[in-house]
Amino acid sequence: MKKRNILLALITFFITGTFDANAQEIKLKNKSIASLIEKKREYNKHHGTGYRIQLYYGDEKTTKNLEDRFKKEFPSIYTKLDYKKPYWNIQVGNYKTKLQADRALNEIREKFNGAIVVPL
Repeated sequence: MKKRNILLALITFFITGTFDANAQEIKLKNKSIASLIEKKREYNKHHGTGYRIQLYYGDEKTTKNLEDRFKKEFPSIYTKLDYKKPYWNIQVGNYKTKLQADRALNEIREKFNGAIVVPL
């Protein structure tokens, strides 16, 4: 009877110890996951995420003309001119998902047929 009680106590001790170890591991994993998520958010703040629509990539004169035309057609949409030697490009909009960008692209392509969606 004593051996049985001792054996039962040892089994209970090992099972309880195993659950405590797993609980600690889960807490450590949760902290690691939270840390990774925080790092990703910081990265996104500085580098950006999402999509824009590129209207043109080429010479300066055409790019600026397209920008003026686009602002007249879509005054509420953000436009960005960028110069990467030796070419200029014009990108418009700030979209979080590709689906949002594609929907806007359908509307923009009616007036600017060379437009494409590009990731940030």
